[in-house]
Amino acid sequence: MIITGKKFSKPEMSRVKNGDIILPETKVLERKRLDLLLVDEHPEYNRSTLQNFIKSGYVKVNGEVIKKPNAEIITENPVKIELSIPERKTLELPKENVIYEDDNVLVINKPAGLLSMAKGEYTEEPTLEDFGLLVHRLDRDTSGVVILAKNEAAQKYLRNQFQERKTHKTYYAITCGIPKLKEAKIDLPIARNLKHPTTFMVDPKGKPAETYYKVEKEDTAKNQALLELKPISGRTHQLRVHLKYIGCPILGDKVYNKEHPAKRLYLHAGSLEITIPGADGGERTTFTAPLPPEFNDVF
Repeated sequence: MIITGKKFSKPEMSRVKNGDIILPETKVLERKRLDLLLVDEHPEYNRSTLQNFIKSGYVKVNGEVIKKPNAEIITENPVKIELSIPERKTLELPKENVIYEDDNVLVINKPAGLLSMAKGEYTEEPTLEDFGLLVHRLDRDTSGVVILAKNEAAQKYLRNQFQERKTHKTYYAITCGIPKLKEAKIDLPIARNLKHPTTFMVDPKGKPAETYYKVEKEDTAKNQALLELKPISGRTHQLRVHLKYIGCPILGDKVYNKEHPAKRLYLHAGSLEITIPGADGGERTTFTAPLPPEFNDVF
């Protein structure tokens, strides 16, 4: 037999090529990604959540912490996979934070820093969902009035009012900059910023958004103002985006006002007017929460 092509430097290799020598078959060990193994063992979590658990160091393989979701595990060998999720933190809500409570609703003065809901399927942090069923949300760093439902019927009843714009909300913010007009309506559409998908921006192609504002106080020396804000629509980050656009971003806004860091976001939900479940079609009520002490410290 004549073989054309590359010559082999080792004679035995040419014999293998010719078929004179048959090498023993190499056994291919079965392997599987760690995250896929966890999906099989823990169907109560989705793959994305399990990948976060791995990256956080909650998973051990044969006693060793593995932090790479794509780590290949030889499944033919005995494998012991352990998932140890830390116990969730609990939050005792101080009595002074409870604005109102009955059999259907709980209204609280949410502290700044408390999440409204878990990011994904799981979070170690306490959230508003620990106290009741979500009806609406406030950004993590925003404080103020939040209403929660105690049962699904109440949740649906309250949510419908937000969706149909039958609620009235008033916020207060300290801004870096003083608006030229002491009172006005900002009517500018808002859309997601595709370059930074977790943020939003004024965009002619966005969804309609309206915000009424009124200057309550101003300090020309500090170039700051205390504004009363009344959003007509409820777009994500609406107040923060609108104020940024008119040159008066909110003090302490880590996303839209990085130039002026502060110990918190100076945005507070001061009041909520809503109809709570009850006899004769419910009772129209306005719940209020006073400005946090930090606002007085700054302004």
